[in-house]
Amino acid sequence: MRFASILFLAAAIVVVGATVGAQGQRRLQIYAIDVEGGNSVLFVSPSGESLLFDAGNPTQHDADQMAAAAKEAGLKQIDYLVISHFHADHLGGVPGLAAKLPIRHFIDHGPPMIEPTGNSVAAFKAYAELRDTGHYTPVKAGDKIPIKGLDVEVVNSDKTAITKALPGAGAANPLCKDFKPITENPPAAEDERSVGIVVRYGKFRVIELGDITWTREFSLVCPNNMLGTVDLYFTDRHALTAGSPTFVHAIKPRVAIFDNGATKGADREAFETVKSSPGIEGIWFEHYSVSRPARPAFGESEDQGGKDFNPPDDFVANMAEDHTSTPSYNLKISAAENGSFTVTNERNNFSKEYKPRS
Repeated sequence: MRFASILFLAAAIVVVGATVGAQGQRRLQIYAIDVEGGNSVLFVSPSGESLLFDAGNPTQHDADQMAAAAKEAGLKQIDYLVISHFHADHLGGVPGLAAKLPIRHFIDHGPPMIEPTGNSVAAFKAYAELRDTGHYTPVKAGDKIPIKGLDVEVVNSDKTAITKALPGAGAANPLCKDFKPITENPPAAEDERSVGIVVRYGKFRVIELGDITWTREFSLVCPNNMLGTVDLYFTDRHALTAGSPTFVHAIKPRVAIFDNGATKGADREAFETVKSSPGIEGIWFEHYSVSRPARPAFGESEDQGGKDFNPPDDFVANMAEDHTSTPSYNLKISAAENGSFTVTNERNNFSKEYKPRS
């Protein structure tokens, strides 16, 4: 079933209080949800419609975190759930979330599941049981997800990238000549199939690509940059063996959010790449990245984390390594049509405003 025929399925619940700013401006609200090193990002359009991108791990903690973010946003349902790929840290929380509030439409890259190993098998089966009894659409690159008030385009799905550039994009990328291929380890079969989206609200652009790989990123910006520039970049693959300079420096994010865990992702190379990106104004972490030994299987040749490879504490949502005895905190983004936006750390209410791109 293609989206042209299912527009009527998106039942919007308008939540004016959650989408109107202090000056009466209607705004896009985004919640970077702490799912302990998994991935989950909630978008709430000024129309009140919602899109949840990924659903964290198969734990009660993650289901509770997503439900709490939805409640804070004033939602009674999730209109669209986009699962980037079939790994447990991206779809594991779906059953727990579905027990708390309705999910109206499921979206993913389509069958088959090609990595039948580990805990992803059980997580996929639990997800598929819910998906296959509801409204479900597999998407391809170039499809649109019909959220009223936003332009949401699928830019990568099932190892295929868009062939038509986004508005204002498409110029040759001079950085392609410096791209360094890598051997992606562990095998990245599901990661490279990730559904990736660009969300546009007026002049504001945000990109979320799930666990897209170093190699798949390249196809989005080389030989031509099909994406253009973005205001907000959710790092790819938890900033672990992804985020090449060829890709990141081409899209020129103003702010990057690392969907890392205390001992997962946010590797030094990714941190330095974002830090050196032209026009970068802010780096935010979901977790403080603690010192840990290198893991050669993930392409790491030096120890990771530690004080010098984290942003200042105000820019880190969670300072503790786990939340068995401490609360979990999210990062919240509020964006205006003119391209300005604010990021707020819900741990300490520290907030920073980013003016429109000049």
